[in-house]
Amino acid sequence: MERDFRTTFTRSAGALRHHPALVLNADYRPLSYYPLSLWPWQDAIKAAFLDRVDIVAEYDEVVRSPTMTLRIPSVVVLKDYVQPRKRVAFTRFNLFLRDEFLCQYCGDRGELTFDHVVPRASGGRTSWENVVAACAPCNLRKGSKSLTRAGMSLRKPPRRPGAQELLNLGRKFPPNHLHESWMDFLYWDAELQE
Repeated sequence: MERDFRTTFTRSAGALRHHPALVLNADYRPLSYYPLSLWPWQDAIKAAFLDRVDIVAEYDEVVRSPTMTLRIPSVVVLKDYVQPRKRVAFTRFNLFLRDEFLCQYCGDRGELTFDHVVPRASGGRTSWENVVAACAPCNLRKGSKSLTRAGMSLRKPPRRPGAQELLNLGRKFPPNHLHESWMDFLYWDAELQE
């Protein structure tokens, strides 16, 4: 079964090492901010040849075939609009993003894991409303005890995030590499500096 080319984007750092293309939806917004919607340059060129995207910006570097020379795309925009998902998947990554990569007990950014606020041994469920990001020391300290019994408190109560909320949170954590040609598309609603 072939995956939908518009919604699958490469997350592997190795494939994006050289000249990734920022993928924008038809409304000129990235499909995703975190992880940033990027394709390897080869996929961007293929999509352009198949008339699925328009090339908006290019790198200075070129690739050559026996019959042509092409500049490598740095920003592409989909010709068809992809409806954003309304429901947020309950994944470890999305949980950490909701909690802004902070331990919800002490605020540390160290080695994160997740913790059931109401322990599973006491009937706690694995859900948005009962699981939080926790550093390893806090998770060990709390163990299978209640918050009161462990003498701990939460920075904020756990809840199901909305898709737009996670999108906005993702903008706070830019990737290590941002090409200058991407900036106008990543921060289109940021306040302009005088």
